[in-house]
Amino acid sequence: MLRWLFGRKREDQAASAEAAEPEAPAAPEAPSTPAPEVAETRQVPPSPAPAPSAASEPTSDPKPAEPAPAPAPAPKPAARPPTVRHRMFQKILIANRGEIAVRVARTARAMGVRTVAVYSDADAGALHVQACDEAVRLGPAPVGESYLKGDVIIAAALAAGAQAIHPGYGFLSENPDFAEAVEAGGLVFIGPPAAAIRAMGLKDAAKASMEAAGVPVVPGYHGERQEPDFLTGEADAIGYPVLIKARAGGGGKGMRRVDAPADFAEALQGAQAEAKAAFGDDRVLIEKYVARPRHIEIQLMADAHGRVLHLNERDCSLQRRHQKVIEEAPAPGMTPQMRSEIGAAAVRAAEAI
Repeated sequence: MLRWLFGRKREDQAASAEAAEPEAPAAPEAPSTPAPEVAETRQVPPSPAPAPSAASEPTSDPKPAEPAPAPAPAPKPAARPPTVRHRMFQKILIANRGEIAVRVARTARAMGVRTVAVYSDADAGALHVQACDEAVRLGPAPVGESYLKGDVIIAAALAAGAQAIHPGYGFLSENPDFAEAVEAGGLVFIGPPAAAIRAMGLKDAAKASMEAAGVPVVPGYHGERQEPDFLTGEADAIGYPVLIKARAGGGGKGMRRVDAPADFAEALQGAQAEAKAAFGDDRVLIEKYVARPRHIEIQLMADAHGRVLHLNERDCSLQRRHQKVIEEAPAPGMTPQMRSEIGAAAVRAAEAI
């Protein structure tokens, strides 16, 4: 393009020097047609090689200078790697309901992305259905017959022409089998990969991987042995008060605070029974109980190339029955140094999985 412009300029200058013949008006330039865009990659042409310098050093030798040897051809520059260019989704299915589905739908609309809602019979008139461009019925009101039917949700996304599924939170968002099924169906799972979900799905395995990555963890026992006498000894070594915690699930189920050794056996039995009923897994871990803690969470964002960013913190300390009531950001009293330390630890945690 530059060569064409410079050549055209020289032709115009030559034409203007001829007085006998006036310069003809230039023909209107035809609009350029953009090259077709490749779906995923855009090849970037290599930069042109710099022209060899024609300058020569002055000489005091009176003899006529011998002709200089022809300069060696300049090495070709290395080709640049293709620039990966991911297209924005045109349509996504939101596999959730309530305020999270509404928030995702509103953000997608602001980005020009169409949305597909899913609903049970009980939610046919819900706000998240109205907030989306399309809606698909999943089934009856029980979540086991609607929002937890992964195969039905994937089929709905494919039938609607969606390119991706956003799971929201809860329901199937932390189900690695669902994430794998979405990818196997040719769709994108907007969330962490299945391997990362599995790595963090069980608290004992998660704590072990975090220790290996140098991320601070609450002192305690998170091994495989589960005999009551052995766990009692671990609690004594940790020092009371301790917290018995189910290794699976969440929401405060399978959790017991123990203030004295005499209460440990009964608390362990209750925590294991509750964990078995809620998650199908009665294994537990034991942590040092932290009185009056601050519950600070760090929001992370990671891409498919391993780059991780943290989006600062939120304070979730105000809870009822181990369930968050209010999330406040930024966290009150958070110093810049502490924010930097917590954020760096959170990034290490994400990079480890």
